[in-house]
Amino acid sequence: MTKLASISALIAFSLVAQAQGVQMEQVAYGGWAHCVKLSNGSIELIATTDVGPRLIRLGFAGGQNLFKEYAEMLGKTGGGEWRIYGGHRLWHAPEEKPRTYWPDNAPVEQAWDGTTLKLVPPPETDCRIQKQMEVTMDPAKARVTVLHRLTNLNQWDVELAPWALTVMAPGGRAIYPQEPYIPHTEYLLPARPLVLWHYTNMADPRWVWGEKCFQLKQDASATTPQKVGFLNKQGWVAYSLNGELFVKQFEPTPGASYPDFGCNTETFTNADMLEVETLGPLTTLAANGGSVEHTEVWSLHKLEVGEDEAEIVAKVLPLVGR
Repeated sequence: MTKLASISALIAFSLVAQAQGVQMEQVAYGGWAHCVKLSNGSIELIATTDVGPRLIRLGFAGGQNLFKEYAEMLGKTGGGEWRIYGGHRLWHAPEEKPRTYWPDNAPVEQAWDGTTLKLVPPPETDCRIQKQMEVTMDPAKARVTVLHRLTNLNQWDVELAPWALTVMAPGGRAIYPQEPYIPHTEYLLPARPLVLWHYTNMADPRWVWGEKCFQLKQDASATTPQKVGFLNKQGWVAYSLNGELFVKQFEPTPGASYPDFGCNTETFTNADMLEVETLGPLTTLAANGGSVEHTEVWSLHKLEVGEDEAEIVAKVLPLVGR
């Protein structure tokens, strides 16, 4: 190879690397003046820093936002009222008012090291828990890794579980795995718990119960909320909306104790949205700095997935390595 060809190849490689790299920029969005946008040419994500942390937008570049936005709350800051805002947030379980509903309405510190965006809100003054998110976008793939961290700032131990909640845009359908089928003659013990709330109605037409998976549809005309939780040993959930598929994956911890009678995955829907939620194990955080982390890996796919279970098996399971 000539020297000129070598230089040309180096320039070409540099241009490709730049095109596939992750770009970070400060942007205004939804009435908030200070947001952070990450993009890699394929997908884009926007995090708020005037409140939060909230990951308020995720989608293909220039495409639909797969996350729900509450228009009447966009741009609001301050005050003592908890606002859902939309997007993705971090809580700690078990759920209890007022502890769980700490208002995340204050500015968030941010740091970008060229690879990972770190978001740190003020500590929760009532229960002295410090939340953090670390967001890493793949430079070439439609994939994002979100690390959630909770730290105990009290002078006593605290038991809790990290809880990652993603509020999906309306009109879609969540897909959750069933555990693999094993004949009664081969295995006698139960596969996993399925947990119901007092308002859960398993006959509601938004539920689709199948052998390989079960589904929950978001319906703007529905008048009652629905929720279930379960122990998800498969480590994935998905949401289908307008020809695109959002997949989140996590690592279940075998034998761990989870909140809500043993749930590491929960889902909730009402007339506005549908939430896909994963939880880490219940953990005792040591006083003065004990912490726990919970990581989700998100991927986006331009893929139409129908309700038929055979189609889900053929299209979705290969995406999650099943």
